[in-house]
Amino acid sequence: MQRVHAEGKRIRTTHMDVRVLASLRTYGRVGVVVPRYGHTAVERNTVKRRLREAVRLQLLPALGAVDLVVRATPAAYRVAMPVLVDDIATLARRLPRKDAQP
Repeated sequence: MQRVHAEGKRIRTTHMDVRVLASLRTYGRVGVVVPRYGHTAVERNTVKRRLREAVRLQLLPALGAVDLVVRATPAAYRVAMPVLVDDIATLARRLPRKDAQP
């Protein structure tokens, strides 16, 4: 995932900073990063769980052979789950389609 973070195209949403890079595999992978930003471990793990679930629901069905690193911004700590799901759905629309031919 370090390669994705270093070389990937940057896509920003309101509550996330995302790096995208074509995968060397035939399937995509997603990494979730939630920095502390001065919050407790409980708050951090809550944001991490919410992001993973939003990725599972909205992004994985549309994900092609790309690797992603999703990094939460400080604003992600202050929003509810539906807002994160909407942000991930917006991100999914901006990614290359799964059935697109290279």
